[in-house]
Amino acid sequence: MIQKSQYRTLPKRIILVRHGESQGNLDYSAYTTTPDYKIPLTPFGLTQARLAGQNIRNVISEQGESNNSKVYFYVSPYERTRSTLREIGRSFPKERIIGVREECRVREQDFGNFQVEERMKVVKQTRERFGRFFFRFPDGESAADVFDRVSSFLESLWRDIDMSRLHQDTSEEINLVIVSHGLTSRVFLMKWFKWTVEQFELLNNFGNCEFRVMQLGPGGEYSLAVHHTDEELRQWGLSPEMIADQKSRANLDKDKGESTEKCPWYFDAFFDGLADTDDNAEGDDH
Repeated sequence: MIQKSQYRTLPKRIILVRHGESQGNLDYSAYTTTPDYKIPLTPFGLTQARLAGQNIRNVISEQGESNNSKVYFYVSPYERTRSTLREIGRSFPKERIIGVREECRVREQDFGNFQVEERMKVVKQTRERFGRFFFRFPDGESAADVFDRVSSFLESLWRDIDMSRLHQDTSEEINLVIVSHGLTSRVFLMKWFKWTVEQFELLNNFGNCEFRVMQLGPGGEYSLAVHHTDEELRQWGLSPEMIADQKSRANLDKDKGESTEKCPWYFDAFFDGLADTDDNAEGDDH
């Protein structure tokens, strides 16, 4: 059953998909002669995308048990993401697809223009020393820059949901599928779940055509732990505290006043030894 609030019908799932294997993944020298946004998928990447479509269809249909599931796609404007979308789409009849939108704000991190291979090796070594999140590529972007545009995209996404632009029939289960890139997808998760920069640095990249399923729990909060196992979350780089938070979100009961903002480990990440009450707090009130 679709989760409802007073004003909106929420998508049951938000699924983040990285594109299939591209020519640039196979041979980095492709970036020296071809603009990043024009890098195509390899034949194997096309196969990966078709398989991902089948797997996503199985998730959305709950292995054929759900007959009222629909899907809305967002896609990065890059050639490799659009090609991935086309192959994923083969698994869905038109009646299951509500719509599709090209979204520039979920594009790849900008590394500059044509990329000189030897120079980029040195630049990426510098990034490792500087820090992946804040390092800005010459003539390009940092992950922090990507965070800003993903934040803007999320604001638009919530407006679309609030104003029922994605679908009108509340009896249908809607699923959002965002076909994007590895870093952009990790930044999306960081923004959504309010992960810190330190936690972002722990995350491993998506494999080609890997996807992450954010699914509504019974209390109306999205969580990776509804669909994915603890072992998967560990493999993706989530710390024990981050996994505990995902489990909490999956089982949250808002009717009992429970909130993700009250997660104890999150406070501990910013403060050292907070007192539980005023009586235990340091300081002299006299």
